[in-house]
Amino acid sequence: MRVTRLAAVLVLVTPLVACSMSGPQPGDTANAFLSAFAKGDLDGAAGETDSPDSAKDQMAAVRAALEPKSVRTKVEEVNQADGSSTANVAYSVTWDLGAGRQWTYESHIELRESNDEWQVHWTPTVIHPKLSQQQAIAVQGEEPDLAPVLDRDGNLVLAPNRVISVLLEKEKAGNVRSVAGALATALNGFDRTITQASILAGAGKTPAGQPYQVVALRQGDYDLVKPRIYDLPGVRFTSAPRLLADDKKFAPTLLPGLRKVVEADLTGKAGWRVITTDPTGAEVEELYAKAAEPAKAATTTLSVATQNAAQAAVDLEKTPSMIVAMQASTGELLAVAQNAVADKEGPVALMGRYPPGSTFKIVTAASALATGKVTGATKVGCPATITVEGRVIPNSGRFDKGTIPLSSAFAHSCNTTFAQLATRMGPSELTNMAKSLGLGVDFVMPGATTVTGSVPPASNVVERAEDGFGQGKVVASPFGMALLVSTVATGKMPTPTLLRGATTEADTQVEPVSPQVLDGVRGMMREMVRITPSLRVFPDLHGKTGTAQYGDGTHAHGWFVGYRGDLAFAVLLTGAEKSSKAVVAATRFLSGLS
Repeated sequence: MRVTRLAAVLVLVTPLVACSMSGPQPGDTANAFLSAFAKGDLDGAAGETDSPDSAKDQMAAVRAALEPKSVRTKVEEVNQADGSSTANVAYSVTWDLGAGRQWTYESHIELRESNDEWQVHWTPTVIHPKLSQQQAIAVQGEEPDLAPVLDRDGNLVLAPNRVISVLLEKEKAGNVRSVAGALATALNGFDRTITQASILAGAGKTPAGQPYQVVALRQGDYDLVKPRIYDLPGVRFTSAPRLLADDKKFAPTLLPGLRKVVEADLTGKAGWRVITTDPTGAEVEELYAKAAEPAKAATTTLSVATQNAAQAAVDLEKTPSMIVAMQASTGELLAVAQNAVADKEGPVALMGRYPPGSTFKIVTAASALATGKVTGATKVGCPATITVEGRVIPNSGRFDKGTIPLSSAFAHSCNTTFAQLATRMGPSELTNMAKSLGLGVDFVMPGATTVTGSVPPASNVVERAEDGFGQGKVVASPFGMALLVSTVATGKMPTPTLLRGATTEADTQVEPVSPQVLDGVRGMMREMVRITPSLRVFPDLHGKTGTAQYGDGTHAHGWFVGYRGDLAFAVLLTGAEKSSKAVVAATRFLSGLS
């Protein structure tokens, strides 16, 4: 037997060198066939076989099924017995199917000599050793499961689920009113806005030939109504993987933004298989498989326990209410909770602009202490009212504390004291101090859009006086106030984050407030807690209440902001009329954590 090993590139030998072989050789034919096959020259490849029509048809079918970007072939070995009119050629082939998919295997070709010419004897095994007559090759994709999103403690926040879209094709529905009515009856329990009229209106606005999406259902919900809608004329369904919260009430305004950021990174790497199929399309045998590779789970900074405690604390409120909590030392968001009426207004806990009321006295106190002219023990007046250039500024209920230490004026929330302090400041002093504490800094935080607030300079002394107790033109979000309290607690403004591994960018770097000033503010916040009976049960709590008038001044929001250990938070109950209700909500929140 003669064994010849050939490289993929033929070597030409000059006539000056003696040649041990003469005439056509099987290796030449094999190379010609494989070269044409690799280039997609099916006519050329088929012409090297003893059954050109069958060879071309089957090669065309395989290439159509695999849709290769390129094909590489290589003759590995030629085996021919001396004087034999048959030869066997071993070869390797690599199919590049794109998207990083490569399939390499070895096969063989039988060649037969006839009339001094070598031809490839055609059988399906020429393409693959396991391909038989009446069989085809097919490629199947295997989508990986979406990786979950976990909280900081490893608890599920978003888990992979299947979402079924219910689509209505009005042109195929026949009696579209009847179909719309049947869909509405079946689906209204999931979404009260789905009615026969809404479906007809939506389908009517959809361009001809396009389906109208009636609703998207979780797999479990779809399974409940499938028997009632599956056979309706003109109704079809599509399915897609989606990250969903097990609890539909868990941070509904926060999770969509988080999902949008992480979903692309959690799809993993698709797997794929190459199989043979019979004439009915049924799978016969697996030729190759590359398993799907799931992505690693994403981790959010949220705490399921803290989120649930915050949610329970605001769910009882009748007006739009919210709590934002973060880890003071890092700025990692722990909870963003809103009740249902607040959810209708959007992510207001992170982006809402509200007058902060007396919680802003934290800024005014820090600004006053920074001048070095006062301390917490400095005696100040807390009269029922003061008048600043004709503007009467009263304490809430017009209480009068006489002359008391500044720390007590803070604890009792004397508007008149802090308005008076603000009148002695320059136009930008409150602005600068607020920014040093984080209020007025803008962030680009992956997963959520945020607004801290705004403290514009006040050249007018009346505006300054109003700003001094959180009215005037000062606005803040609960997110911004939680950040401000974090800065007071730790001495340095943290950079807020929602997603581990993601980087938040701030529009400015702030100068830290002096430790002496912050010590003074902390003492005032602690005194405020000590004089509030319902808060004394939390021995390490520091806080500040706030009643913030809005609109025409006849109604007010209720605030409470504070920190306990490394937990900083802001509670806002809009339209609550008084801060005591926010204190009650804060107490529920803190009690729910223990």
